[in-house]
Amino acid sequence: MTTTVWGLIIKWLIVFVLLKSNIFITSYGIYTISYYDDCHPENRPKIIVFFIREIDHTKHEGNKPRVLITGSLGQLGTGLASVMRKRYGVQNVFMSDIIKAPPNVAASGPYVFADILDFKRLQELIVTHSIDWIVHFSALLSAVGENNVPLAMRVNIEGLHNVLELSKQYKLKLFVPSTIGAFGPDSPRNPTPDLTIQRPRTIYGVSKVHAELMGEYYFHRFGMDFRSLRFPGVISADTNPGGGTTDYAVHIFHDALQTGDFTSFLRRDTRLPMMYIDDCLRSVVQFMEIPSNQLKQRTYNVTAMSFTPEELVAEVRKHVPHLKAKYEPDSRQKIADTWPEVFDDSNARADWGWKHEYDIKGLCDIMFEKLRPVYDTDSHPDNASSKDGKQKRTTA
Repeated sequence: MTTTVWGLIIKWLIVFVLLKSNIFITSYGIYTISYYDDCHPENRPKIIVFFIREIDHTKHEGNKPRVLITGSLGQLGTGLASVMRKRYGVQNVFMSDIIKAPPNVAASGPYVFADILDFKRLQELIVTHSIDWIVHFSALLSAVGENNVPLAMRVNIEGLHNVLELSKQYKLKLFVPSTIGAFGPDSPRNPTPDLTIQRPRTIYGVSKVHAELMGEYYFHRFGMDFRSLRFPGVISADTNPGGGTTDYAVHIFHDALQTGDFTSFLRRDTRLPMMYIDDCLRSVVQFMEIPSNQLKQRTYNVTAMSFTPEELVAEVRKHVPHLKAKYEPDSRQKIADTWPEVFDDSNARADWGWKHEYDIKGLCDIMFEKLRPVYDTDSHPDNASSKDGKQKRTTA
């Protein structure tokens, strides 16, 4: 007989034995059935077919990991879901958040409601969908967190505790991003190595140091596979800025195409590490696929470039020559003054082969390539064919 035929015979024998033993196995767990003996014999074949379909339905696509992404409607979540679905299968990657998904997101693959403060709901999702990895993006960013510290403590710290405990309980691989904001004014700023004094001055940074240390504790104490990358400012054309201190580096591209006027909320000479989103997402996938025993540490710096607002303006002017720029530092300047100027990511490059693709020139090229179709550039000041001389804005 063929392998397929033997497989079917074995499957039916297993189901027969389980039913005779009043045991019912699904992706949700193992249950006993006290009422089966009372079922009419004509109903039994239907129940058996249901069991077989249930067992088949919960198989992983090609033994790929099943991934739950929390806070997936933020800057990184939608992009990472797209990358992972191409790599691991659409039905293996679950996006989640606490708000209704836009139609394009809802149509792209599995999307579920998940409040990271609700332990039982997270537990239900993990068990129901046979989750193997959690990518924990839910967090309040630096500037937003400073405006609502109690909420930031709940989301960034209590939410972390929930995913740590569930990852330990169900033996999951857990990724929690960290940040340049995990360093403070006492840290060396140029360059900033992986291991050094941190002591950040924002609730966002404090919560990320807490995440790094708790993750390492769970790894050493319980053997839980915790991983974290400290990201620099991440620049993307696909999502709106989320309230971070490096968001000026996203605003400038929109302002250049909309009005030709840009106001930086940081000083012209404020140098910070940056990275284009494609590099960022690729670093997560590459890092998650490395065998745990090949990692020499649980948290790594990753970066691609460092620049100042003035340097970025100069590069943007190669695409929009008449861009006007002014510098009006606000409360975010104090935050930026405590952060690294240059990230040392040599350990990531040596230990697991990290390598960026986009520098500042490549960043500007790809941002304008993606954003120009979004805006009506016929009405841009640089275009002499503008009919009425007024700025016209379109929405993505």
